[in-house]
Amino acid sequence: MSEAATQKVRPSLTEGPIAKTLFLFSLPILFGNVLQTLNGSINAIWIGKYLGEKGLAATSNANLIMFFLISAIFGFAMAAVIMIGQNLGAKRVDDAKKVVGTSAVFFFTLSLIVALLGLLFSSTILDWMNTPADVKDLAVTYTRIIFAGVPFMFGFNLIMAILRGSGDAKTPFYFLLLSAILDVVLNPLLIQGMGPFPKMGIAGSAVATFIAQLISFVLLLVYLYQKKYFLRITKSDTHLLRLNFTIIRALFQKGLPMGLNMVVVSLSNLILIHLVNSFGSESTAAFGVATQISSYVQMPAMAIGGAVTSMAAQNIGAGKWDRVTRITWSGVAMNIIMTGIIVVILHLFNRQVVGLFLPTEGKAIDIGVHINNITLWSFVIFGIFNVVAGVVRSAGAVIFPLIVSFIALLIVRIPLATVLAHSYGFDVIWWSFPISFTVAVILNVLYYQFGNWRKARMMPTKA
Repeated sequence: MSEAATQKVRPSLTEGPIAKTLFLFSLPILFGNVLQTLNGSINAIWIGKYLGEKGLAATSNANLIMFFLISAIFGFAMAAVIMIGQNLGAKRVDDAKKVVGTSAVFFFTLSLIVALLGLLFSSTILDWMNTPADVKDLAVTYTRIIFAGVPFMFGFNLIMAILRGSGDAKTPFYFLLLSAILDVVLNPLLIQGMGPFPKMGIAGSAVATFIAQLISFVLLLVYLYQKKYFLRITKSDTHLLRLNFTIIRALFQKGLPMGLNMVVVSLSNLILIHLVNSFGSESTAAFGVATQISSYVQMPAMAIGGAVTSMAAQNIGAGKWDRVTRITWSGVAMNIIMTGIIVVILHLFNRQVVGLFLPTEGKAIDIGVHINNITLWSFVIFGIFNVVAGVVRSAGAVIFPLIVSFIALLIVRIPLATVLAHSYGFDVIWWSFPISFTVAVILNVLYYQFGNWRKARMMPTKA
């Protein structure tokens, strides 16, 4: 395929029907999110079956570290998505390539630093986390191998971000599927030592993830170069593989607030768990199950939010503000429908779904059903907030959505739950969900309608 032909067929989010394009673009993102969650769940089953509670405890500590690392790079990846999208919308392919080149060098350098520090200080990091002594050795073994795979994990996430920024959500999904299949299949083979594979115990699970990420990353690169992907770095583009500090500055200025947004969400959840623990083990178990169920309920909102960000970024770059408005409200409507359907189904089969995780007799299942009755519908509101925030961020206005999250989750939700729960009862904790999400929606919609986010810029026109 010639370069000119590649340019013609490359995906564009600035033309065509908005609702259909948004729906088709968000589906692979949604399926990818579900796939990653299922991958983690299945691996946990393998580890629990073959290595028991100590194995699960060891990997849960390591997974907390990995979640933190993914949160840390999430903002940078999203900043790259938006910069690439805006440049492509404005038909500045050369500037989009500059973002790709600088992002590649930045992510590669960052991944090597993180991997080296992790390999050297895994034991110290796990001590800081107060890892139980009886699982410490297992956790260190697992964590070191996972850290060794960080360059492939970071690289994989960056390429997925670049593809989504350019309007391609299908290719990342296919290679996520490959990675998940490899990981799930290799886990029991390497843990238990089946057939020609060595018995590696806890290290086998980490090596399975390492191999899955390495193979998927390499094959994705090979695929993109074989297809002559228009944003690939060719021999004539090697001068772009440098740290362009205009782009680096934008990655930090815009990426850090988006990464901090995930930190705010995580901190809010940790404080809530600490509060729920004070009401006894049944409440903790019920809340854990409700959280797992709600993680699936949130997936349509997260996928639509990601799709809206990429679509809006390209249309902002093209100066098509009328389409940006239609993208926003199409995303809101789609979230209400998709999340609403899931919520209705879960309400109809609430006890049965909670019963998949908890004994059908006892106090915990009743608490879990009750939590779902109060909180599930609030994730429709969360989705509206997420979509509107995604559009605002796509222009480069990343501070206000962070402030809104901080206000809603740490200024409204936590004091409401912490101060009032012991005075007015357990239910206040659950009512803090719809109340905090409603505050977030009101503030975001007001800023969308009356704020100056449309004047924000990701970076100067020329880098």
